[in-house]
Amino acid sequence: MGMTVTEKILAEHAGLDYVEPGQLINARLDLVLGNDITAPVAIGEFKKLGLKRVFDTEKVVLVPDHFTPNKDIKSAEQAKVLREFAREFKIKNYFEVGRMGIEHCLLPEAGLVLPGDVVIGADSHTCTYGALGAFATGVGSTDMAAGMATGEAWFKVPESIRFIYHGKMLPWVGGKDLILYTIGKIGVDGARYRAMEFTGEVIENLSMDGRFTMANMAIEAGGKNGIIMADNITKEYVKKRARREYKIFTSDEDARYAEIIDFNVGDIEPQVAFPHLPEKTRSVRQAGKVLIDQVVIGSCTNGRMEDLRVAARVLKGKQVHKEVRLIIIPGTQDIFRQAIREGLVEIFLDAKAVFSTPTCGPCLGGHMGILAAGERAVATTNRNFVGRMGHPESEVYLANPAVAAASAVAGRIAAPEEVAGDGI
Repeated sequence: MGMTVTEKILAEHAGLDYVEPGQLINARLDLVLGNDITAPVAIGEFKKLGLKRVFDTEKVVLVPDHFTPNKDIKSAEQAKVLREFAREFKIKNYFEVGRMGIEHCLLPEAGLVLPGDVVIGADSHTCTYGALGAFATGVGSTDMAAGMATGEAWFKVPESIRFIYHGKMLPWVGGKDLILYTIGKIGVDGARYRAMEFTGEVIENLSMDGRFTMANMAIEAGGKNGIIMADNITKEYVKKRARREYKIFTSDEDARYAEIIDFNVGDIEPQVAFPHLPEKTRSVRQAGKVLIDQVVIGSCTNGRMEDLRVAARVLKGKQVHKEVRLIIIPGTQDIFRQAIREGLVEIFLDAKAVFSTPTCGPCLGGHMGILAAGERAVATTNRNFVGRMGHPESEVYLANPAVAAASAVAGRIAAPEEVAGDGI
């Protein structure tokens, strides 16, 4: 019996020829990631062990991105813990403000994650790196501490669900819509502790930015990981970034899947996920004229160049509704710089948007976009739980960058073609 791409990667890193779902393994790690919220807890546990070094100073990555630039004394103390640990243990990949970015945008851009890797991160959206054909999953801070100490982690091999996307995408539809539609169909626990393997002709032609978006939100369906088999698009992306050798894995034709789910993307319109779960999806045309107070374009889900370009196409020559706040956040410093070079920042500023330094900030209700009671936001982020972006009585509607930009102009949830016409 053959193996899926996820099973092959885990087998290789466990030193085994074959693994099957449900099997318990100990796997070698290529990277261990922490941020300014989760890493301080892991560092505390690590120090309790009395260790004098991490397993590999180049394979531990620390990125202060959630509350940075620091918003208050507590967040400053959190970041200080990372800074001092990096200095003491000679961590090569510590990214200070000015060099940092949103972690799940930064690590692929910096060539730190590659196809075939096994990566754990003390952040649930570590699954983003599956877009590169890696096995990547979020863990708790204590597991991060063990990973930093040993370079290994314990896993139960997950079953896999194969998602096949075929057909031709409609105007203004992208990776965000594909994953929101998928979550709407299977629910937020529809892939619980399973690998979500995204395949089909649509995925084969999807950009890396679109792939990152899809893998990023696997956790919103309960997935252990999301993964797309590496191909020529992947190789083109990593060839100028890779710092080391890598190995590409693909699923066998006779691999076993718990389920196989097929979607015709011609049926998928731009999606909006209503409060308070990512599964509460409907097409933007079915959303109704929901008045809004704020729009956020950014995050580890949609803060990449493709996302900013799409938003700029909608916003060019337009202005944000006078009763709406539009906050745009690039995923990394390089994306920030490229947006300046392409004239996107000028478009955003002319539209009366705020353009920020890279930060997770408003996504988790951290800072730079907190919602008050009764306020509504359209966001290109990944979660819309109760109180996710601020007050428990606020509401978050998830959408792609085109819908978000159009909604900012209209002052309500709006389809992109209402503002910018057809095409993308």
